[in-house]
Amino acid sequence: MAAVGAPPPRASDCVTKVALTISCDNLLDMDAFSKSDPMCVLRMNTSGPHWYEICRTEKIQNCLNPRFSKSLVLDYYFEVVQKLRFEVYDIDTENCSLEEADFLGQMECTLGQIVSSSKLTKPLVRRDRTPAGSGTITICAEEQTDNRVVAFEAAARKLDKKDFFGKSDPFLEFYKQTETGWQLAHRTETTLSQIQQATQSYAAEFECINSKKGKKKGYKNSGVIIIKQCKTVKEYTFLDYIMGGCQINFTIAIDFTGSNGDPKSPRSLHYINPQGYNEYLAAIWAVGNVIQDYDSDKMFPAFGFGAQIPPTWQVSHEFPINFNAANPFCAGVEGVVLAYQQCLPQVKLYGPTNFAPIINHVAHFGRQALQQQTASQYFVLLIITDGVITDMDQTRSAIVNASRLPMSIIIVGVGGANFEAMEFLDGDDGTLRSATGEAALRDIVQFVPFRQFTNVSCCL
Repeated sequence: MAAVGAPPPRASDCVTKVALTISCDNLLDMDAFSKSDPMCVLRMNTSGPHWYEICRTEKIQNCLNPRFSKSLVLDYYFEVVQKLRFEVYDIDTENCSLEEADFLGQMECTLGQIVSSSKLTKPLVRRDRTPAGSGTITICAEEQTDNRVVAFEAAARKLDKKDFFGKSDPFLEFYKQTETGWQLAHRTETTLSQIQQATQSYAAEFECINSKKGKKKGYKNSGVIIIKQCKTVKEYTFLDYIMGGCQINFTIAIDFTGSNGDPKSPRSLHYINPQGYNEYLAAIWAVGNVIQDYDSDKMFPAFGFGAQIPPTWQVSHEFPINFNAANPFCAGVEGVVLAYQQCLPQVKLYGPTNFAPIINHVAHFGRQALQQQTASQYFVLLIITDGVITDMDQTRSAIVNASRLPMSIIIVGVGGANFEAMEFLDGDDGTLRSATGEAALRDIVQFVPFRQFTNVSCCL
């Protein structure tokens, strides 16, 4: 649900409804002659200093270990850092006024942290973030979206002949009932050969009635529609995997090619700014703050490509930005930022811009995970680039091969260059194919121009 005054969600976002259930333990007892009467208020912050009240639980009388029965339902956006604050009060009035209530403590987290762990327990703190003295809060998350689909297998027999010189070419249309009437939901591509191959043992049969013939004497039907099979199946979502224990492993790749400009120049996308800011840093911070909630250990392997690196000054297309090949991991987004800032003055921006080596590097780990019996590991490669690419054919092949693995690629374009090549790799306008014509099994690339969507990161 949206808070009053909160920025409206964008229609393009990936949204799922999530229900949160709340419980507390060992709350402070603020009442002299009875126990506290707790209630939890949920506030959200999407940007700036303002916190908006979203909803609140019921009040429970005389209880220091409440288990609130009212679930708090939120719209969950993977690509937005949704900051939440859970405030617990001892309510002393019938109208549940917070002005007259005793504050027991609060806890801040992101919605991403909750859904990635399914169950989150933290101590309550005061408003100045010092320990409240007593009390913990536990938040459990459950996806509310109904992602079930119904699969039909249909056939027909003895349909009316509609074509003068041949047999009819029938198809089925499924309509769903809405508040404004019946709406077309699906049209089949049933063929005559499929109908002719129908067996004689059917699960359900329905007469096909032509309304124009219904009043004619002796009219029975215009054929029979046969539902051979009807079953409900579940299509698993991103949250299903996250809440089921699947570990998301992010790898960050940064473009250090010469097309980004001389880092000594303020016009460079890699400008070594005394204030510590450039477009690559902005992208690392913005996207990193989203993805880190879903990586359990928050240790990110971070690589550069397209630079001449010491001591040989050979061009490398997959070098660890901390220069530790045995341990390329950085601790959190802060660790990636620090490694980038220390790496930039030590390398020479060069070229060419090759994506295939780093894609194949991550695909290697995806291929290993595929040998496991459970879907416990998924790999996401984040490429931050200025948009110029020189190994397009090799990159297309690498993506097509990776489309068979538990792996996705997010490309964030920085600067104002032409990103047509990135949009082509995205595959939203059609199936991506390798240079030899092999089609990708699924669309695994998501491209985001950073300047156009500064507050948006990605949808997996």
